Amino acid sequence: MRSLILLGLVGFAAQLVDGSLGMAYGVTSTTLLLAIGTNAAAASATVHLAEIGTTLASGLSHWRFNNIDWKVVAKIGIPGAVGAFAGATFLSSLSTEVAAPIMSIILLSLGLYILVRFTAFGLPRGNLGKPLRKRFLAPLGLVAGFVDSTGGGGWGPVGTPAILASGRIPPRKVIGSIDASEFLVAIAASIGFFIGIGSENINFAWVGVLLLGGVIAAPIAAWLVRHIPPRILGSAVGGVIIITNVRTLLRSDWIDAPGGVQAIFYIVIAVLWAAAIAYSVREWRRDREHESVEAVESEVKQRSEEEETAPA
Repeated sequence: MRSLILLGLVGFAAQLVDGSLGMAYGVTSTTLLLAIGTNAAAASATVHLAEIGTTLASGLSHWRFNNIDWKVVAKIGIPGAVGAFAGATFLSSLSTEVAAPIMSIILLSLGLYILVRFTAFGLPRGNLGKPLRKRFLAPLGLVAGFVDSTGGGGWGPVGTPAILASGRIPPRKVIGSIDASEFLVAIAASIGFFIGIGSENINFAWVGVLLLGGVIAAPIAAWLVRHIPPRILGSAVGGVIIITNVRTLLRSDWIDAPGGVQAIFYIVIAVLWAAAIAYSVREWRRDREHESVEAVESEVKQRSEEEETAPA
């Protein structure tokens, strides 16, 4: 009973972070399941089954707060589902141990860019209102979906920073669109796991409590992301990306750092991250009129209208 309560709390916390920052539900939940001895395929299958419900609740919540760009959802969600199904089907015969550190280096670079860019200069505005093209979103979705199902998490960590770094839509719509499209990814991955490993290795009680915790947290997270200023949200997302991928690298075969060394890295990153968020808050307070959610939305609308009326 105690373990079920713990899983429920993990589901709540993971969805609260995922729904407000666009990542971490799968990574957090899968890490816990692996820590208590669940095999990789069963852990990922359990989390993706729970995510069918949590992503649906999250998508509905983000829709309610107008945090979704449905064109982005369509362009990235369908390729993402294809990638997730492929990854889930072949998980038992594929190893991501070599690919994981390489992916982490790429994502760490994106995370550093996002943290520095948003903290020092605020939301990138040069491309605001410009459409995100299918030729960018489709390959991104395919890779993110594959990584998500084979690694037990990765849709948000891969998709969110890539779209956020483009500076074409506000951070809250990046997060809402990624969370909404993840519903398709979770369904496709779950079908793939049922084909690959069946249902005998899945603990449906764990699925239920993870789902319950996530469903409770979903509307809270959607409300938060609707009201957090873009500059602060970008700094927060950048820090999550950095600490997640530094963790992967430190634990990889490439480095295999001792626990004490890992702790020092985490403390240093946490201090720098807190300082970055504090600076972002200070800068937002100094220029609320320009940095507010409403100001960014107005600018996006104006630039979108200009883009539509511009001659081809």
